[in-house]
Amino acid sequence: MPSDAERIADVLAIHDVKSRYFRYLDTKEWAAWRDLFTDDLVFYMEDSAVPNTTEPITVGGDAFVEYVSDLLKTSVTVHHGHMPQIEFTGEREARVVWAMFDFVDDPEGDMGAFKGYGHYHERYVKSDDDRWRIAELRLTRLRVDSMTPSRPAGDRPFPSPWKAAR
Repeated sequence: MPSDAERIADVLAIHDVKSRYFRYLDTKEWAAWRDLFTDDLVFYMEDSAVPNTTEPITVGGDAFVEYVSDLLKTSVTVHHGHMPQIEFTGEREARVVWAMFDFVDDPEGDMGAFKGYGHYHERYVKSDDDRWRIAELRLTRLRVDSMTPSRPAGDRPFPSPWKAAR
């Protein structure tokens, strides 16, 4: 049984995995993002507020990264995760629910632009290298607000407030 100090370290490591998840996703650092998942990752995208589907969208870490990177290739995204509920279900396994917000702006693709609110329901495992990774990911949504895309095709620059301050 892990000591209290080991459990606290595990909690912080799980927080770090999800922090990297959001940053690498939004900056499209796909190779670094891939390292956060197990090889047999299972991904579900739910049409409901609570998990209930038995049919995954993808199976496998490589397939998941390929699916998401293709889906978001022309978009600008912002993802935030909040208030994790972490339950250790074994010495090397945990179930975590994160409240989430995402902003997607995809004027070139099929997604358009939206703000979404919901939850990530995840299973983490501590791999043989003693690093926590996501083994199952379920995305549920409570609300999606459609918006008008705001970025011209392929245009990512934005004005810097610090340049004007000189």
